[in-house]
Amino acid sequence: MEIRLATREDLPKLHALVALMWEGSAPENLIPYLESGEAAVYICEDGGSPIGIAACALRHDYVEGCAHSPVGYLEGISVLPEFQRCGIAKRLLAACEGFAKDLGCREFASDCELSNAKSLAFHLSLGFAEANRIICFKKEL
Repeated sequence: MEIRLATREDLPKLHALVALMWEGSAPENLIPYLESGEAAVYICEDGGSPIGIAACALRHDYVEGCAHSPVGYLEGISVLPEFQRCGIAKRLLAACEGFAKDLGCREFASDCELSNAKSLAFHLSLGFAEANRIICFKKEL
């Protein structure tokens, strides 16, 4: 299995992985990550077929629990169900962390929904420490 940077040419074969990563989303939503020098998308392939994906970016605004700027940020990660629990997500995360380190980041962060126990367990198992819990509000005007 190979991990490499994604390109625009990869977009047509990423529908299933992007939909898993960002529910209901399309591969075109990766374009800003592909075109920014401060973002990256990594793909894990098995025999030329994508089986995992991770998007990361630098964040210059405040990031919960972080003391430095910019901060490397895991924007999303997904692995096809039949390949989960094989270390692929760990390798994709390592690629994203390396990207952030290469751009001078001293910290790396991420988030998940309060109800996403699977994502919480994933983050904790790979060395993330919980920084905060929040409840977000909105109001129609």
